[in-house]
Amino acid sequence: MRFRHPDGSIVHLSYCTNVHPAETLDGVRAQLRDHCEPVRRRLGRDRLGIGLWLARDAARALINDPAELRALRAELDSRGLEVVTLNGFPYEGFGADEVKYRVYRPDWTEPERLAHTTDLARLLAALLPDDVTEGTISTLPLAWRTPYATDPGAARAARAALTTLAQRLDALAELTGKSIRIGLEPEPGCTVETTADAIAPLTEVGHERIGICVDTCHLATSFEDPDTALDALTAAGIPVVKSQLSAALHAEHPHLPEVRTALAAFAEPRFLHQTRTSTAAGLRGTDDLDEAVAGGALPDSTPWRAHFHVPLHAPPAPPLTSTLPVLRATLARLVGGPVPLTRHLEVETYTWQALPAELRPRTRTQLADGIAAELTLARDLLVDLGLKELP
Repeated sequence: MRFRHPDGSIVHLSYCTNVHPAETLDGVRAQLRDHCEPVRRRLGRDRLGIGLWLARDAARALINDPAELRALRAELDSRGLEVVTLNGFPYEGFGADEVKYRVYRPDWTEPERLAHTTDLARLLAALLPDDVTEGTISTLPLAWRTPYATDPGAARAARAALTTLAQRLDALAELTGKSIRIGLEPEPGCTVETTADAIAPLTEVGHERIGICVDTCHLATSFEDPDTALDALTAAGIPVVKSQLSAALHAEHPHLPEVRTALAAFAEPRFLHQTRTSTAAGLRGTDDLDEAVAGGALPDSTPWRAHFHVPLHAPPAPPLTSTLPVLRATLARLVGGPVPLTRHLEVETYTWQALPAELRPRTRTQLADGIAAELTLARDLLVDLGLKELP
């Protein structure tokens, strides 16, 4: 979906396909047929933006066979779909029964991460619509905090990899005329946990094609103030390459037994749900929601937030809620000013099938309805900020 900002530029809104498990090229094609096109039709749009997730095997298949890449581009066009951004965070296995810490490997100290991201950049340059010259890719924020923090060579290796990537992106732009930018996506528990953590390593790399992806669920989980975060990035000259529109799980009174019971329903075995609380002594947290719910690991006199991407249009029932207000405030800063701070927005609720059983969509139709409802909410927010939806 495209919108015209009051300054005349185009802002793109997509939804991320990592909600649909697919490791192979055939799986990606099935996503387009079974999910993406039905969502477009529900929205009544001739064109829908999708943020493709291409796992390693799917990406390699496209790199190794230019005919397959041309066929995928043609299929996107025929189904009324367009791609301006990729989710390059998960490498493989994101649809596994247990993902947890596996999603952080390989990290930016390992050559496989650089090779995969280079592949994605080449593919995105070929998949961009003819009238679009800029693409974006989100990636993991360097690494999970351990063993990175205790390895004296880790930061040096990651910086070297990002510097090499920047050089390859420059060469790709010269070859294709397409500018591909990469955004580190701060996430609780990682080396770059907050937007503030991103400033030093990105300043060291110091390249306009390497910036940050602001995920509003992660921002909220870490209790970051959107204005403070974005002001600091702007002052440091760090570009917001893209933003993922998502909402975290919020518990205002975690000391109450009924709140603990409600939270426990969201503790599940597939994904990691880092949980945080902001205290007078600073941010405190656990790596997963079940650790927090069990008691003793977190102080419970202040609100808790958990890294669980809840549907934007359907916050959980009381006594829980979501951090949709943080998303609204962040979006207002990102695109509500005289000039947009980013032009690529992506709805990224990948946890539909990890919701408590009574909240999960039971059919493809229900899932498509939910994704369409999220995109409708995001569209309405953009229109309210003065952007004009384009055909």
